[in-house]
Amino acid sequence: MFKKILLATTGSTASFGAARVAFDMAKRYGSEVTIFHVLGVPTKAYSQIVNDVRTGEEVEVDDDYRSWVEEEIKTTYAKQLEGLDNVRIVLTTGAPSREILREARSMDADLIVMGASSGDSSRFQRGYPGSTLQKVAKAARCPVLTVHRESASYWGGFSNILFGTDFSKQALSAFKFALRTARELDCDLTIFHALDISGKVLDQNEIEENLIAARARIRETYVPLMGDFKNYDIEVWEGSPYVEIVKLAREKHVDLVVMAHHTRELDPEKARIGSTVEQVIVRANCPVVSVSKPDKV
Repeated sequence: MFKKILLATTGSTASFGAARVAFDMAKRYGSEVTIFHVLGVPTKAYSQIVNDVRTGEEVEVDDDYRSWVEEEIKTTYAKQLEGLDNVRIVLTTGAPSREILREARSMDADLIVMGASSGDSSRFQRGYPGSTLQKVAKAARCPVLTVHRESASYWGGFSNILFGTDFSKQALSAFKFALRTARELDCDLTIFHALDISGKVLDQNEIEENLIAARARIRETYVPLMGDFKNYDIEVWEGSPYVEIVKLAREKHVDLVVMAHHTRELDPEKARIGSTVEQVIVRANCPVVSVSKPDKV
């Protein structure tokens, strides 16, 4: 199902984890990988002088510069590229998010893989994803897999998937992706809902009643869609949603967390990536997939 993977990379250490996962997927699942790098943003329309996306310095993009960058990419990922034949490198200039989305549409990508920040991760470490990820995750027609923490990239393929739901309309598309992945790759699937009690004082009986109702809702909403798929489990906990998702993922040694890009009933073109997804990306010890649109699920 991951026939075409678009790896959006800056070449900085911030994207090393994402690259490791993308190349590992290519070897395990026979995927075609496009290594996509935006050289910089033109200082003027159609100008060869661009502001480098990493350093902010002005550079002239000519054939020699492109050749040098391509060679740098091959050197950076030399070990991961060993044994991979179905890999191509694409270099371009422009606004990074727009060019990533354009290339994903052009190649009909099944998955976009990227790091959570472009290089300076200090802002992201405080809990805010980079603007490029925000824009790509919002508009991408295919799921977007994000790897932020280096530890999240050391894994052995997909065998245990956690799908986090708030029962929103958007969550249904994310569930379809999680189920399809679990079915095709023979994975275990955990359907999870966290009853949000953060900042609330609730009677314990009320909490337990809500937990029972949530479990019943999962069975009514998702189980009928699974057909003969039996490798699933249902978990419902109370607490702060992102904390409980990360906690459960660690306890069950989850390989992949799947969530909707946003939760409220909003126009996907206007919705910002949800705060719960942001925090899960920051803290999870495995890759996190956000699904915004139903096109490729």
